[in-house]
Amino acid sequence: MTESERTESEAPGGWDAGPGREPGARERRFDAAVRAYLERRPEATVVALGEGLGTGFWRLDNGRLNWLTVVPPETAAVRRILLPDSARRRTVARAVTDHGWLDAVREPGRGVIVTARGVLMRLPPPAVRALLAACAERFPGGALVFDAPPRRAAVRARWAGGRWPAPVRWGLDRAQLPRVAGAHPGIVAVREVGPPPAAPAAPRRTAPGGLPARLVWPVRRIPVLGALMPLVCEVRFAPAGSPRRASSAVS
Repeated sequence: MTESERTESEAPGGWDAGPGREPGARERRFDAAVRAYLERRPEATVVALGEGLGTGFWRLDNGRLNWLTVVPPETAAVRRILLPDSARRRTVARAVTDHGWLDAVREPGRGVIVTARGVLMRLPPPAVRALLAACAERFPGGALVFDAPPRRAAVRARWAGGRWPAPVRWGLDRAQLPRVAGAHPGIVAVREVGPPPAAPAAPRRTAPGGLPARLVWPVRRIPVLGALMPLVCEVRFAPAGSPRRASSAVS
């Protein structure tokens, strides 16, 4: 392995995943969705919206993917100092709502999966629909993974401040998942992402609110409690040349 290959595949000093930096329960669902997509499209581009100083690239890199981190200009400046760009990993200085970042995906034909962890919930509903529609239009055969609190929790967070660090403007109930497809005719599927299989002998982890992570999914099966848990969802876009794609061009 060359020095450049080693640098690309290893997290920078001080950023290696350790006991204090292991991904949480929700982040592991995002990782599982990305890995599943990369199994089908190993040379895809992963677009991490609002990633900040996250190091998802080093957790998920298969040696063939490309990675874009989309963050506001002030955050991008800091990220480029601490995590400089490389051949397959770049930082794009754009707001999520500035759809100019879509142009930074150089080879969408190889596949694109967009992650928006903690992002859509902070956008007003029209901006959420616009983002979903833009991705569906530009990334045939792609996918977008996002999380959202239930609508009731989103309303409470708006009025009481909640436990989120930024205003919560949008929420989604499980029963509303089919409505997400209405954002664009090119959306062919919307599904909830379940937790990946737990690693044997993994240390006990705790989800937000103190609930052990291994109990989160069973709790979701209880209607009253499940309605209070944040969702992680995957939206899939029609491939190029599909009837759904053709209908979106004339709609």
